[in-house]
Amino acid sequence: MSEWTKKDRFDAILTGELADRPMVSGWRHFIDKEQTADDLAETTVAFTKKFDWDWVKINPRAAYLAEIWGNTYDFQEYRSVFPKQTSTVVPAASRVWDIQEKKAAHSAPLAEQLQAVKQIREGLPNTPLIQTIFSPLSILLFLTGQSAYFNSETIFGIEKPVQIETLITEQRAGVHHALHAIALTLADYITELRSAGTDGIFYAVTGTAHPGLFDEATFNEFSRPYDSIVLDAARYGKRVLHTCGPYSHPERFNDYEIEGISWDTKAMGNHDLDASLKATKIGGVDHTLFATNEISRIQEQAESALRVMADKPFCLAPNCSIPVNVTDEALLQFKNFIVEKETM
Repeated sequence: MSEWTKKDRFDAILTGELADRPMVSGWRHFIDKEQTADDLAETTVAFTKKFDWDWVKINPRAAYLAEIWGNTYDFQEYRSVFPKQTSTVVPAASRVWDIQEKKAAHSAPLAEQLQAVKQIREGLPNTPLIQTIFSPLSILLFLTGQSAYFNSETIFGIEKPVQIETLITEQRAGVHHALHAIALTLADYITELRSAGTDGIFYAVTGTAHPGLFDEATFNEFSRPYDSIVLDAARYGKRVLHTCGPYSHPERFNDYEIEGISWDTKAMGNHDLDASLKATKIGGVDHTLFATNEISRIQEQAESALRVMADKPFCLAPNCSIPVNVTDEALLQFKNFIVEKETM
């Protein structure tokens, strides 16, 4: 192929084939520009154009999927990228039965995101787009007011969340009911995302693969069946799975129907890029370095990642969302490094 487009490169690399060079991308939250479709779209398009990313992971507000069932938030107060939660849909274990399937067309939070996606597609007609979706198990944790990340603080604003152990012990059938309803809702949403112009999804199981949150048997019972429903709905495009934090077990997803795998290659208990994984690897650079704008270390890790992944399909990226206090200089140096490296 004489000249590679972004779509050519995206399709090849996430099909497990080599392209003219590895892809590069990065994503971050803009917490003051994520409460409306217009703001999110405008900011995403501008951010993508400024750094000329090879593909876009759309980064909606972290709470948007929990809002579908009625969680409420105060967007005037944030802790990190999470707005203050003011109410929880499942304040008691028995309320898990209240969670029912929703249609994207009748859900204000999803209709808002679909409008943003359409606007982003109009602004970036030639750049591959994938939308961020949390797994049903992650969403259920948010609906109870519990963090979906092992060893993290209690959800901002909720002092006494329903513990997942209580849910499973007292309402095991109800948990399965809720997860199935969430999965079907997400599947319907993905159908609409396809029509809106996305090229796939970024599927975040958050920290649920950490053994301190769920052992493997519990994860297999309460995540796998519902992950399959969501991922099957997205088979029209490319599916990138993100497993977050330490001890995130990316190898656990080798039998999932996914084209890309993203994990923190620098976190405790995780394999680096030498992990034996079937899907195309995405990452390689510690995202926390962008918080302190350590450009030399970012470049060192990028160079090491490209060396390890030489002659293999690869997407260079931060291992998770870039901190909100990153500088433009750090991102420009990161983006330009791969282009300059590949043209030398």
